[in-house]
Amino acid sequence: MNPVTIATNTDLQWKDSLTTESSLVRWVLIGTAFLYLTLFLFVPLVAIFTEALKHGLSSYVDSFLNDDALAAIRLTLLVAAVAVPLNALFGVAAAWAIAKFEFVGKQALITLIDMPLAVSPVISGLIYVLLFGAQSWLGPWLAEHDIKIIFALPGIVLATIFVTVPFVARELIPLMQSQGREEEEAAITLGASGWQTFTRVTLPNIKWSLLYGVILCNARAMGEFGAVSVVSGHIRGLTNTMPLHVEILYNEYNAVAAFGVASLLTLLAIVTLSAKALIERKTVSLNRQNIHV
Repeated sequence: MNPVTIATNTDLQWKDSLTTESSLVRWVLIGTAFLYLTLFLFVPLVAIFTEALKHGLSSYVDSFLNDDALAAIRLTLLVAAVAVPLNALFGVAAAWAIAKFEFVGKQALITLIDMPLAVSPVISGLIYVLLFGAQSWLGPWLAEHDIKIIFALPGIVLATIFVTVPFVARELIPLMQSQGREEEEAAITLGASGWQTFTRVTLPNIKWSLLYGVILCNARAMGEFGAVSVVSGHIRGLTNTMPLHVEILYNEYNAVAAFGVASLLTLLAIVTLSAKALIERKTVSLNRQNIHV
């Protein structure tokens, strides 16, 4: 019998052994999961769009077509356009170094990559205020040279980069470690340069996981609130991203406009999740093809 067929049958038997619970238990678990998702996911989503459309479609459209809302949308997209590519480049470089090489400080680098996941975003924003604020050591020098970091675009970009650092790297490191370095070594043995090895061997093997990490990084960059709130200064029309703009509108009791902008963020999140699902499906399909081969 074909070894692949034997392995497949063994996998099916193993999966069947995990589902020996009675139908009642399975339906209770499924029902509990759906009830939980309904209460904490679907109901809030419906509430957002219901409140946003409360006064009609024209009021809904006006909520994110005024000058302040458009400025917040542009700033959010600009920050993501800067932070995501930088983190993608860093993530690929860090994952390649960690997975393919042995060097002093390797574990320290892994720890530093994970740090933003353990540190509160508010604390990370405060760190930049202490580094570049008016009362910091660098504050007088920055003011003398008319360089604005805090309460300006650079500070928002730095805070966003900090909180989104792990997403690409953490997606690539396990994959590249599991792939090993035999293919790269073979390419170099055959005369390929470092760049050729990366573009023709490494990158094709990680492209779907890289895209998956970029999608997650982009979602976090557009939705970040805590760190950006600390360094932005809440200057309306200048340093407010979409989440900060939603907060201001809600505090002013302008619920329709707040939910309107929030619904736009929700739509962006749904698009992101759809892209994420497509990438996951593509990755699973490729893994199955590799197993059969």
